[in-house]
Amino acid sequence: MNKTTNGWINGFLGVLFFSGSLPATRLAVMDFDPLFLTVCRAAIAGVLAGGLLLIFRQQRPVRNEILPLMLVALCVVVGFPLLTALALQYVTSAHAIIYIGLLPLSTAIFGVLRGGERPQPIFWVLSTLGSCLVAGFALANGATSSPIGDGLMLASIIVCGYGYAEGARLSRRLGGWQVISWALFISLPVMLLLSLDQMPPSWDHIHASSFLSLAYVSLFSMLIGFVFWYRGLAQGGIAAVSQLQLLQPFFGLLLSALVLHESIGWPIFFVNMGVVLCVAFAKRFASK
Repeated sequence: MNKTTNGWINGFLGVLFFSGSLPATRLAVMDFDPLFLTVCRAAIAGVLAGGLLLIFRQQRPVRNEILPLMLVALCVVVGFPLLTALALQYVTSAHAIIYIGLLPLSTAIFGVLRGGERPQPIFWVLSTLGSCLVAGFALANGATSSPIGDGLMLASIIVCGYGYAEGARLSRRLGGWQVISWALFISLPVMLLLSLDQMPPSWDHIHASSFLSLAYVSLFSMLIGFVFWYRGLAQGGIAAVSQLQLLQPFFGLLLSALVLHESIGWPIFFVNMGVVLCVAFAKRFASK
């Protein structure tokens, strides 16, 4: 397989892991404070990432890579998880997933600004169409709205799009798993201190489902998913592979239905076919 194909495979695996993030976060914030959930998941993933860097004896980033890594950490380690956790106190995970449909467009825009990519005009038409299909479907399914929750989710999409593009740019030099591992490791001291400070006074009220959700977002959403995702973006192109995120809301909605018993309805499969077509054609026009 060529580099581009490998990029799409890795990107797809990353999307699969990310798809469980919002349903798991929704479960976790039923018992955990959003700030504690954010810093704790980052601290757990940071410890694991530090172990990987030590075991494989990775060379330290050079000076001009430190600031971009800090920005990646600020966006995807802290910003997106915290903003979505706060939003999920006001809206359901099914409603929050509406905004994930805008993430490919956000990532592609920042891919142009930070990665120097230049997709063809038809790419933007297909990307916008795919985003509208996802958002329109979710809205048609009766998702309840909240101005605060909607504002937080919109902010999270902007922050995450930048973090994805910046991390992908670094991955071309450092490698996919190294970027997220260094970002997590850089933020580890602060995350550990905040985890201790925000720790619940009692663990008696915490359900097993919340602990399992914390484990999922720490291991898969915060670390393993990014290993595949950043590698896929670097190999296949930020703008092109980012369109795979159009599939994430549908995987997430299915999980919301299975785990949280949130209603989504059968039309999801027909809309998903339209989204798959948008992704397939967008791939052809992702570069000039």
